[in-house]
Amino acid sequence: MNVNCPTCKKKIEWSSSRSRPFCSERCQLIDLGKWSSEEHRIPGTTQINPDEETDIHDR
Repeated sequence: MNVNCPTCKKKIEWSSSRSRPFCSERCQLIDLGKWSSEEHRIPGTTQINPDEETDIHDR
C-alpha cells in the first residue's frame, strides 16, 4: 500500500518504511519538532488548576 509522508508528501510503500508513516527519520523529527514547539496541537479547552486560580476580588 502506498501512502504520502505527512511531512514532505513523498509517496512511500507503507510496509517498507521503518519510519512510517514518514518516509525517513528526518521527516519524523521535523514533525516531532512541530509538536514540541506547538505548531501542531490538538484543539481543546485549557484547564486551570483550581489551586492556582486567583479571584480578582481577593486582591
